[in-house]
Amino acid sequence: MSNSGSLITHLRHIDVAMPNFAEQRQFYTELWGLTEAAGDTGVSFLAAEGSPEQYVVRLREDAHKRTDLIAFGAAGAGDVDILAAQLIAQGVRLVHEPKALDTPGGGYAVRFFDNEGRVVEVSADVAARRHRRIEAREPIPVRLSHVLMNSPTPEATVAWYIRHLGFCLSDTMCLGGRGGIIWFLRCNTFHHSFGIVRGPHAAFHHASFEMRGIDEFMRGTGRMRRMGIERLWGPGRHRAGDNSFSYFLDRAGNTVEYTTELEILDEDTWHPHIYDLHDPANADQWGTANEMDEFIAVKSHNDVDPGLFVAPPM
Repeated sequence: MSNSGSLITHLRHIDVAMPNFAEQRQFYTELWGLTEAAGDTGVSFLAAEGSPEQYVVRLREDAHKRTDLIAFGAAGAGDVDILAAQLIAQGVRLVHEPKALDTPGGGYAVRFFDNEGRVVEVSADVAARRHRRIEAREPIPVRLSHVLMNSPTPEATVAWYIRHLGFCLSDTMCLGGRGGIIWFLRCNTFHHSFGIVRGPHAAFHHASFEMRGIDEFMRGTGRMRRMGIERLWGPGRHRAGDNSFSYFLDRAGNTVEYTTELEILDEDTWHPHIYDLHDPANADQWGTANEMDEFIAVKSHNDVDPGLFVAPPM
């Protein structure tokens, strides 16, 4: 499902750190529906049962909450080398040049900083995890769908990912004359695997997990509500991406989403849209979600990511 203009094929995983590691590990395994595939003291690698990725979330215990890494895939080691050479030529600061990985599944990867100091990894030749078909009425994630990041300079950050990593802009959400609010970026034919949200500081915005279908999506949403997990917004159905949504807060205050039926684009005919959030149907086509307001939005601004341009312990 590769976009012909990009060496990146797909989203692999999101790595986050936080002080309350045990609480987070329990949340993602016992409530959210991920499976611990590997772990060590203060580190947990969490897989989605329906995904061939070795893990889709890595939790790490740290005194400070932060985004450690955003990881994408490439088709082969040669593409990783080509990308690394391009990044160096373009003046992008590397964390390390392409080398073998010692994380679950191994592989070969380059790591580098984006324009705001986040660490990004692009890897190839990672062994596939033995996964399975998610059954009907089984309300657990099939895969990691997409990750969005907050940025105080979103136009520059969007331009950076398009220029250096070959992402394509699918759609933009705006708020009247105040300009863009959310930019949805793709690296394959899924409407978006990544995105940038206008925010007061660089931080994690949300991670979204694909469910098998609408029934499993609603059952997962209901389970979170019965468990007393704080619901931010949903259930509803977005205009951009045409996907369903239910947003919750994890134990560290990160926003996580259940979704399904994310739009698959025809690359030859797609033209980006600008959707104005003043029309409530652009936020939620169904009209079933609670109204999004500034108090809800602020919760997804999250804490400032500390230590940007500093590679975390890996």
